[in-house]
Amino acid sequence: MNASVTNDGRQAAALLNDDNRFKLAVFGANVSGGCSVTSAEGTIAVNWPESRHIAQLADQAGLDAMIPVARWRGFGGETNFNDRCFETFTWAAGIAAVTERIQVFSTMQVPTVHPVRAAKEAATIDHISGGRFGLNLVAGWVEAELRMFGLPQLPHDERYAVSDEWATIIKRAWTEDTFDFDGRYFKLPSVHSEPKPMQTPGPLIMSAGQSPAGSAFAARHADLQFIFLPDISKTREIVAAQKARALEQYGRKLKVMSLAYVVCRDTEAEAREYYDYYVHQKGDWQAVRNLAAGAVGNMQSADATDPAMLEALLAGYGAVPMVGTADQIAERMRYLADAGLDGMTLSWVNYAEGISQYQRELLPRLQALGLRH
Repeated sequence: MNASVTNDGRQAAALLNDDNRFKLAVFGANVSGGCSVTSAEGTIAVNWPESRHIAQLADQAGLDAMIPVARWRGFGGETNFNDRCFETFTWAAGIAAVTERIQVFSTMQVPTVHPVRAAKEAATIDHISGGRFGLNLVAGWVEAELRMFGLPQLPHDERYAVSDEWATIIKRAWTEDTFDFDGRYFKLPSVHSEPKPMQTPGPLIMSAGQSPAGSAFAARHADLQFIFLPDISKTREIVAAQKARALEQYGRKLKVMSLAYVVCRDTEAEAREYYDYYVHQKGDWQAVRNLAAGAVGNMQSADATDPAMLEALLAGYGAVPMVGTADQIAERMRYLADAGLDGMTLSWVNYAEGISQYQRELLPRLQALGLRH
């Protein structure tokens, strides 16, 4: 599991390198249902043999990263979508130990983990992985989950003010010996954490915030911003704006990725037929309405009753649809790459089948287009 390292100390075979023009990661393989709110056969069950198998398939297929979902309770309905979830630090440590090259992330809700503890946990996993760890920071949006920790749900922008201090502390703990921190939300004497991560200045940080406050946080602290693209025709302007903010305000180069759900079949008609099956025939609409009700407060301008939004959430967490033949999906990825997007996370109803199909059918087409090596 020894890892080569780039000039700034980051893992070479991961999301920051130049090996693949268009990065691809597996998203949501640690949580029941994955990213599809459906009772269709083959969704994520959440057991360790399954997690190990999916991670090793992704590793062998040359995918760049595994990014989990941080959930503490489900969304009800017939499936109680996402209720069963492996905790992401311990999950990442296990995945790191059974893979060779893929970058392994933890996803965490900032209010639920103290930054000093997280600094040491992240450094530990970075050593287990040989320098392949990354951290996906979420400001915290499901109020019912925060109540389980005895925590209040702060106003939207204040969550990012807390996250700003949190990220500052963990990055200093990864690079400095001992320091005091006197902020509004954290007052910490003699912060110290050893060992330091293998990567310098520390593991890659990802953030999914896309509101003005979330984008400002990503520009200052994240190496990679994770965005939603409800209209891919606007990809170029959205990506350019996010990258320009980081460069102009903080002198930082920011990579930008989005999400996709994949339904790949021999013909477009077959892909549409399966989409109809798992969404319209087997979809858990009560669970997705519950999910939407919680998400809308975070999205600010969204309508929790909008049928198109509900269907997008049910099909794949509101991700970009990749529904069609391998040629059609490869061309859509080429379009997004040409618009400046650095990569995408991928989800499937059946992850093991989807990753095997990716390696067999989609990867050769992406190689031919110059998107993957």
